[in-house]
Amino acid sequence: MKTYQALTAIALSALALPALAQLTPVGTWKSVDEKTGQPKSEIVIEDQGGVLQGRVQQLLRPGADPKALCVECKDALKDQPMVGLPIIQGAKKAADKDVWEGGKILDPENGKFYTLRLTPIDGGQKLEVRGSIGPFGRTQTWVRVQ
Repeated sequence: MKTYQALTAIALSALALPALAQLTPVGTWKSVDEKTGQPKSEIVIEDQGGVLQGRVQQLLRPGADPKALCVECKDALKDQPMVGLPIIQGAKKAADKDVWEGGKILDPENGKFYTLRLTPIDGGQKLEVRGSIGPFGRTQTWVRVQ
């Protein structure tokens, strides 16, 4: 009987862990063009010692060239492949809330970096991604893939 109870507890714990892990930006996300509503790209966000980093994993726009380069980027990112391009860097979890901030996000379409804030919503199934310069900015909602 105790073996059955232990196995049940382990199984229930294993089922609960993914739900708890969802309240984080870590994972794979589909970015959506706010003008057209169409998927733009798939982004992978990873935790590297408490600091989030994110890169483009795949381009999703119809007809997108998988070998496209970031022609608008500056410095070391200039003409780097879009697939694999690091677009999120340096975000850290804010104290006492489920928000990651303090990092930068790159908009490959104009080559500019913006101050970043990431907020998981809808139980972690969506991610509010806010890029801003001072009081001006925009927020996109990304959808969790994994």
